[in-house]
Amino acid sequence: MFINRQPLQRGFISWRRLKAEAARLLDTWDVRVDPDARTADLKVEDRQMVEIARALSFGARFIILDEPTAQLDNREIERLFSRMRALQDSGVTFLFISHHLQEVYEVCQTVTVLRDARWITTAPVADLPRRALVEAMAGESVEVLAEQAVDPGDVDHGAPVLLEARGLTSPAYEAIDLTVRRGEVVGLAGSSASGKIELAETFTGLHSPTGGTARLDGRRLPFGDVRKALEAGVGFVPRDRHEQGLVFGMSIGDNATLSVLDRLGRLGFVGTDRKRGVATALIERLDIHAAGPDQPVSDLSGGNAQKVVMARALASDPQLLVLVNPTAGVDVKSKESLLARVDSAREDGTAVLVVSDELDDLRRCDRVLVLFHGRVVAEHPAGWRDHELIASIEGVDHG
Repeated sequence: MFINRQPLQRGFISWRRLKAEAARLLDTWDVRVDPDARTADLKVEDRQMVEIARALSFGARFIILDEPTAQLDNREIERLFSRMRALQDSGVTFLFISHHLQEVYEVCQTVTVLRDARWITTAPVADLPRRALVEAMAGESVEVLAEQAVDPGDVDHGAPVLLEARGLTSPAYEAIDLTVRRGEVVGLAGSSASGKIELAETFTGLHSPTGGTARLDGRRLPFGDVRKALEAGVGFVPRDRHEQGLVFGMSIGDNATLSVLDRLGRLGFVGTDRKRGVATALIERLDIHAAGPDQPVSDLSGGNAQKVVMARALASDPQLLVLVNPTAGVDVKSKESLLARVDSAREDGTAVLVVSDELDDLRRCDRVLVLFHGRVVAEHPAGWRDHELIASIEGVDHG
């Protein structure tokens, strides 16, 4: 938090003052982390809040915030916006970069739209209807975007259960019973401390619960082993593509095929031509805008990079697809493309588990389960209203 501006005493860093000032700053933002903790060990959302607190603590008069809410829940976002409004009132100017339209209308006075590296428009927010903003960002009409969406239909309650969890318990959640049928999309909602992400990651082999069982297509799902979970039929889009989703020193093709290397050769050798063919097919399937499979993944925009992560999850033809914040930090058009893959998975009979803080992501679900303090406290069928879901997330309607 104080790199290159550590408090000094007689020419030496005063660690006591540094820790005290860090603790005061964290308390101002209500960030419950130890000033001595390693940032690498923090949860994604806590790292984000530490980064924001550092940026706003400089006393700067012009501050650039690039996708600051991508990993924050509703409460943390409102805390950030309240602080921003107070700083605006004191004369601080913000350049706020976001793909979330609602945030633009909440905290911005003027909006500029860039698309494909070109300036599209600049206008006062109050004079730009939401419809016009969507069309400026996407380059297509709202009607065309709507046609790409597939509304959740009636769930086939006669479809077989693919994922069945009973009594799953860990430090993050307790006594979770959960089923997802073939061709069903189930959402998990809740605050950052609800246990929703830890629960979803359990099915991918990242965690081992202390109690309970899970079965995928009738077979016991292995815990604590990512490779075995992949072999069991689990595909996974992690919550942070930068830290967990991509290997930035590798190409698009290498990243997209990491989950299926065993299918691309024999005796531990990978066939170059075969890998290129599979990668090219995935690039076309996901509509990844790139020069080809050999292009470094680090060259891609956020939306195309996220499509590569999705491509890898789908490459293994999973029975269960686990998506955590699948549209975080992507533009409107990429978001619709990624959500269209969720619709395709549903139609293919895949069981899909979507964990997200984005209401638009959760609207594509057949039903949404809400976790609060590690327990499932509400279930909302498709067609829920925003205020109903938010009330459940915030704990308003269940004490």
